[in-house]
Amino acid sequence: MAVPRAAERPDPKLRYRVLFNVTKAASSPDRVNPSLEKVARFVNLLGADNVHPAPGDIAVIIHGPATPLILQNAPYAARMKVATNPNAALIAALQKAGVSVRVCSQAMVGNNITPSEVTPGVAIDDSALTTLANFQIRGYALIPD
Repeated sequence: MAVPRAAERPDPKLRYRVLFNVTKAASSPDRVNPSLEKVARFVNLLGADNVHPAPGDIAVIIHGPATPLILQNAPYAARMKVATNPNAALIAALQKAGVSVRVCSQAMVGNNITPSEVTPGVAIDDSALTTLANFQIRGYALIPD
């Protein structure tokens, strides 16, 4: 809900190029990752003020304990002992909104995740460290989790 006369609001004159760093796991494997929800809130806040970033201008790099959230439903369910991946629908919605969802290959190795298990459309980057540096050098604002 928008607050009337808020001091700062999304500015349609700005180009929003933002990278979200998602490292923390959800409190439970059957819950949506709160850092991923934060990305959706940001996209929705921009949209509420008629600000629509270009595809790829909002990006997410996933690594650390959050890494398994990028698994397809079957491998996630088997690994986490839950019915499905609660993040799958949100990842698809973010991708549909033009958000670039990315995962660190080093974190995949550390979590024994193979490329064939990754949700379609999720980009596999060499390392989160490289992605974080590259995007910031390119002018993206970093939002930590």
